[in-house]
Amino acid sequence: MAIEVKIPPMGESITSGVLSKWHVKDGDIVKKDQPLFELETDKITSEGTAESAGKITFKVAAGTEVKIGQVVASIDEAASAAPAAAPAPAAAPSEASAKEGAKSDAQSPAVRRLAAETGVDPASVEGSGKAGRVTKGDMLAAGEAKPAEKAPAPAPTPSPQASRPSPAPTGERQTRVTMTKLRQTIAKRLVSAQHEAAMLTTFNEVDMSAVMELRKKYQDDFVKKNGVKLGFMSFFTKAVVQALKDVPAVNARIDGDTIVQNHYYDVSMAVSTEKGLMVPVIRNCDSLSMADIEKEIGNAAKKARDGKITLADLEGGVFTITNGGIFGSMLSTPILNAPQSAILGLHAINERPVALNGQVVIRPMMYLALSYDHRLVDGKEAVTFLVKVKQAIEDPARLLIGA
Repeated sequence: MAIEVKIPPMGESITSGVLSKWHVKDGDIVKKDQPLFELETDKITSEGTAESAGKITFKVAAGTEVKIGQVVASIDEAASAAPAAAPAPAAAPSEASAKEGAKSDAQSPAVRRLAAETGVDPASVEGSGKAGRVTKGDMLAAGEAKPAEKAPAPAPTPSPQASRPSPAPTGERQTRVTMTKLRQTIAKRLVSAQHEAAMLTTFNEVDMSAVMELRKKYQDDFVKKNGVKLGFMSFFTKAVVQALKDVPAVNARIDGDTIVQNHYYDVSMAVSTEKGLMVPVIRNCDSLSMADIEKEIGNAAKKARDGKITLADLEGGVFTITNGGIFGSMLSTPILNAPQSAILGLHAINERPVALNGQVVIRPMMYLALSYDHRLVDGKEAVTFLVKVKQAIEDPARLLIGA
């Protein structure tokens, strides 16, 4: 019985995509739940798997644009793997090779010495000895008949013009690759965000000493209890949630001429993948523990990088956190993740001299950048929001009492 392999539904807003890659070959025997192909849409990249085992037959080639529900292959459940072919018996030595071997074995020491001195191969010499053996005289005659080696011609002196390296062919200097649908959509959204919003960025810096000390002190116990490391992102997520509660204007968006005020705290986390930047959403961050947040972030990042993210995983966020610090970024101005009204950019932690209580001390510092839609969020509210995040990170006890 043949089973049809169809493009699975991806959500109401996705009607087509590009079958960018087959993970198997046409005619392969596949197993149930084995990944078969990679589908790129304008929002997500996902994998199609085999519903049953059998022999697969392609109906479309890689790179083809396909519609949701379209049949792209069939699996013959009755087919089974062909038995492995028996190894071919070793070929019997040919008469000529046997002769050569016999001739080689019969060579005298004098013949072998002359072969080494003159470079004449005894196998190429017609032997005059008993049973066709090559004699010393045969080798001497062959050596005299061998033409003298020509001396290599001297290399011509290059002219100044010839010494200049010739330009590399155009094909080696450039390549052209069609943008994936996901990359096209990312590009359009980023440009759209800059055109539609009155985007502005405000900065601050935060002393990471307290958080780093907490992580160092409790990391082992945290891992033993929760099976996951305590990272910086859970602290910043909790700090953002508290700041959104204190400055509700940041937790809102513009819909036409209407302001939509959000009363929930689903935070989007930017994740870099080979296909591009994806922003899965961590739901109900206000009710999650630090361990739960770390686990959710880890799971979402893994799904995004494995191409298993769904459209539902990307929808509904009210605020975004992006961490360029993991790549060494010192400072940036992140672009809004529309239709959200603000995004927080984290950066690398570097030891810098700072003034503290009238003294210069060295502290691990990080720059924070808050980009926001100035149509909705005023400067006072943006600065207040960023200060709230700074205070929560520099004094994590605030997160326990909601101060």
